[in-house]
Amino acid sequence: MVDIVLARIDDRLIHGQIMASWVLHTQAQKIIIVDDEVSNDVFLSKVIKMAAPPGIKVEIYSIKGAIHVLKEKFVDKEKVILLVKSPSTMYSLIEGGVKLKEINIGGMSAGPGKKILVKNIFVSLEEKEILKNILTKGIPVYLQTLPDDPKLKIDKYL
Repeated sequence: MVDIVLARIDDRLIHGQIMASWVLHTQAQKIIIVDDEVSNDVFLSKVIKMAAPPGIKVEIYSIKGAIHVLKEKFVDKEKVILLVKSPSTMYSLIEGGVKLKEINIGGMSAGPGKKILVKNIFVSLEEKEILKNILTKGIPVYLQTLPDDPKLKIDKYL
């Protein structure tokens, strides 16, 4: 199994905050992105990989592919940041048997049917229920944009 040093929901995936702060803070050597759409888009995958800093490997998988890889493939102890766009993808990974210590929410953009939860986090009713389901599995979920920001437990916002 892989050493997941950060499991993060952020619909921006790789961007400046992730690269500059979280990679340094976690000492990650690899970023694994799980997204069915991105994994099937060769151009977008290349663009995302180019956004990674030198020396950081980026792998992009479908949900099904990620479950296989995260449960079985790795025998090394590379430190990995796991990035997904949505709570539903993270929940699918958990349901597929991927073990997570905790989940960080960094950014979920506004959109149709979404209401503000706190600061830059907008959720639909469905996403709210998924986050509650993750909590019932005993996996802590917290809001934290940058490593120096305080961790806010999501429980009180749901």
